[in-house]
This record gives sequence, C-alpha cells and structure tokens, in this order.
Amino acid sequence: MGKEAAKKGGGAGRYYAAKGGENNVGCGKRHALFCNHLRMALFVFGLMGSFFLLDSLMLTVIHHFNLHRRGSLQRRRWIVPQNVESEIPTEERAEKIMYARLLALASAAISKNEIHDSIERFNEPYNQTSSWRPCSDRENQIPQGRTRTRSGYILVCNAVAVAALLNAYLVIPKFLYSSVWKDTSQFGDIYQEDFFMSYLKNDVDIVKELPSHLQSLDIEAIGSLITDNDIRKESTPEYFLQVVFPLLLKNGVVHFYGFGNRLAFDPLPWDLQKLRCKCNFHALKYVPRIQEIGSLLVRRIRKHNSSLNMLDEHLLGKHMPHAPVSRNDTCTSPVKYLALHMRFEMDMVAYSLCDFDGGENERKELQAYREVHFPTLTMQIKNNNSLSPEESRSLGKCPLTPEEAAIMLTALGYGSRTYIYLAGSRIYGGQSRMLSFTRLYPNVITKEDILTPSELAPFKNFSSQLAALDFIACATADVFAMTDSGSQLSSLVNGYRIYHGRDHAPTIRPNKKRFARILSENRTIQWHDFRERVRKMVQENQRIIARRKGRSIYRLPRTPGCMCKY
Repeated sequence: MGKEAAKKGGGAGRYYAAKGGENNVGCGKRHALFCNHLRMALFVFGLMGSFFLLDSLMLTVIHHFNLHRRGSLQRRRWIVPQNVESEIPTEERAEKIMYARLLALASAAISKNEIHDSIERFNEPYNQTSSWRPCSDRENQIPQGRTRTRSGYILVCNAVAVAALLNAYLVIPKFLYSSVWKDTSQFGDIYQEDFFMSYLKNDVDIVKELPSHLQSLDIEAIGSLITDNDIRKESTPEYFLQVVFPLLLKNGVVHFYGFGNRLAFDPLPWDLQKLRCKCNFHALKYVPRIQEIGSLLVRRIRKHNSSLNMLDEHLLGKHMPHAPVSRNDTCTSPVKYLALHMRFEMDMVAYSLCDFDGGENERKELQAYREVHFPTLTMQIKNNNSLSPEESRSLGKCPLTPEEAAIMLTALGYGSRTYIYLAGSRIYGGQSRMLSFTRLYPNVITKEDILTPSELAPFKNFSSQLAALDFIACATADVFAMTDSGSQLSSLVNGYRIYHGRDHAPTIRPNKKRFARILSENRTIQWHDFRERVRKMVQENQRIIARRKGRSIYRLPRTPGCMCKY
C-alpha cells in the first residue's frame, strides 16, 4: 500500500511535474514575446525622444539666434543720436514695465484675435469732412490804394503774417541753433527758397538777405533785437502795430529772436489768417534731395511704386512715385501701414518732469540733463514751483511710453501683423523701453531700417532734415497715430493730413488726460472695459468741428480763410 501510494504519488509527481513543465514553456514564450514588444516600445520611445531632443536643441539654437539678431537690431534701431549719446549711459538696462497686468491682457487679446479688416478703422465721418475743402491757395487781390513802399526789414523765424501786417520786407528765415540737437541746418537746406519767394510774391516781399547798408548795424545796440521775453504770447495785431511798427520805422530793421506763437491766432484779419495757411500748406516745399529720398522711403515702406493720394503730390513734387502699369494686379498691391510718432526722446522725457519707474539712476540722469539744457526748469524745481510727477500724469502732461502706446493700439484693435513705421525713433531708454512694444508689434520699421547708410549719409547729424523724412512718411501713411498731440511734428502732420488728405487720412489722437485716468485703474480694470473706454476716447476725437477760437490753424485748418465749407 505504501508502495502503491508511492507509485501513485510518483505518478502524480510526474504528472504535476509534466504540467508544470508545460506551464513553464508557455510562460517562457509569452515572456519572450513581451520582452520583444517591450524592447520595440523602448526603441520607438527612445527614437521619438531623440527626435524631440534634437528638435528642442534646434529650436533653442534658432531662438538664441533670433534673440541675438533681434537684440542687435533693436540696439541699432533704438540708439540715441550721436550728438547726445555721451549724456546717456551705454550699458544695457533692464526692461522697464509699468503696467504688467494690462500688458499681459493685451498680449492675450492680440494672440486670440488677429485683426484682418481694414487698417483705416478710425476714419473721420465722410459726410462731415467732405464739406471742407482747401482754399487758401486762391490768389489775394492787393487792395486798391495800398502802397507798395515797405516800412523796413524783418528778420524772423516764422512770421510771414507779421511781415504782411507791418508792411515790411521779410528776410528769409534763420533757424536758431539748438544745444540739444546741434543742428546747423538753415531754411534753404530744407525748403526751396526760390519757390517760397515766388509763391508768396503777391502777399509779401521776401528777400534772401538784408541790404548792404543794414548788414553792418549792431541790431542789439540800436534796440531792434526783440526776444520772446519782450513780447507776450498770443499778442494781438494791435500790439505789434503800437510797439514794433514805430521801432521798424525808426531803425529800418527789426530782428525777432526766437519768435514763436507770439502773434495770436484770434482775433486776426481774414487775409492774414489765409496767408498763414497759404504759407504753411502751399509755399513750403522740401528741397529736391529731401523729396527724392522721401519718395524712396515711401516706396520701400509700401513695397510699391505707385502714388496713392494727393499728399504724395504736395510733398514729393516731381519725385512722386509713378503709377503702376496695371492697377488691377493684386499681387503688387501696396502694403498699408500705420505711422506712429513716438514722442519719447530724452528732451521730452526730461522736460515733462514725469516719473517712468526707472528708479533712482534714471531720476538722477534726467535731472543732470535738465540742469544742462533746461536751467529755468531746474530753478522751478528747486523753488518747488513745479507739479509733482503724480500731478503731471493725472493732468495728461506725461508723454506716452512705448509700453502705453502698444497697449493703446491693441485696445484699438490693431493686430500683431500691423505694419508700423516709427517716427522719432530716438527712444529714451532704447531697447529696455521698446521690448514691450516690439513683443506685441514685431513689424516695426524706421527710416534707418529702410534706407541704406549711404542714402542717409547726407542727412547725418541734421535732425531737422531727418525729421523732414519722418514727416513725409507720417503724412502719406494710411493711418497716422501720435502719442503727444502737443508735439510740433505731430501737430503739423495732423494739420497737413486734414488739409490735403481729401477725407482719406485718418489720425489717431489720444486724450492723454483721459488715458491716464483709464490707466490708473490698471490693477482692477477688465480688458473689455479698458478696450471700450480707449476706443471711445479716440472715436470722440474723430468728430469734425471747425477750429475753435485761439487754436492753431497749422494743427486745425478747418477755419474760414484756410479751408472753405461748401
């Protein structure tokens, strides 16, 4: 029995051993198959990982190259003028951001909603603009009985109307030398003298220089030098007739030194108001070399050789781009662009007395600049006769930073593909100030990007001639935007586009006081509310109204004698 049991047990052992062997063989096969699959999966994942790693490395290299290239371009583009470069530290500065939350909201908005509709979204109402047409170029008839004998000679910067008022010869204007810009340009370097004299010959007699018997006079010694301090701003015609005219008759010559905004815009006789417009919008033509390079600049910005509007003709003369052979060729359609005058140069920033979160180093730097170039302003600060930076900002007296300009354009609906020509490209702070702008709007160009060094060479160190090129690019743009409506270039471009634009030259003019109020809520305001308030601010400035009393006709030419309403 034990043996049988042993046999049975042995049989059973052999049975179970046999079964176990079969199971081990099956397990070995499955294990081998699993291992093969695992090795294949690991190989595939490894291969994919290698590709991802290689791709990552390539992207890193490309990104590093682009950053290096972009940084080099921006360091070149936003460099300050050579004649003031020594006054600004040359080391790289950290990026300056004042409104990080709004900037992030703008970035999100611009990435979610690329704008594809017309760039000219803020046109003035056509039914209102079409009723105003330029008319200051109509010939004046010399009133009967008016004598052609002149009372004397006037040396002055910008007062054709004063010469006509005092019945005097006007000597071709002399430009003052600026210690800030160090520009020696004179009238004939920028404008066509002979055309200027010929065009106004029926209105005022103009000569290129004083007659020989007056050239040797010490004008200051004889009491004929009149400075800005001698004449109050916005003086009436009666003041000039009572105070200046007797001096002119006595000495035969009067020199207005630094004359600016001294003759009031109102009240002024209709013929003198008309003369101001005729001079500003018709008699001042750029010299051929500025017209030629200006035409080249515009053609390259547009990537097209056609003239598009009346502004081209008035600004560029015979150098106006020629029309293409076929206007129906959509492949050669000109690029539309927005021109932006970024008035954030060092002189503007320093004079504003505003704070731009640049820290103590920036405050010391701006104060040192003011002490050299604005001594009167420096005295006001020392005597506590100036506004605080916070008060200045709340009153809209601070120039918009590039960051604020970018946020504004995004709120107005301009997408990242918007092609932007930047005028006034000597941005204070350089790359550190421009990074927030160029991240939202990478398609930014300046004249330094468009023109070659050899093409720009004749204008080097002549800021007024370079400004003329900016003026041309801004005036002929599809849209012109400004950051400071009080700046001279922006005001003149604005007026020129109104006068010659024929209802197709929209201009974006922010109300800085209102914009400052909106920006003051940057920590809490939602993007939708911010966008709507900014758009309302700009749209309300698009309303067509006649020039109000006392306002400049150079900026707002819709006024009798300058433009006619039909």
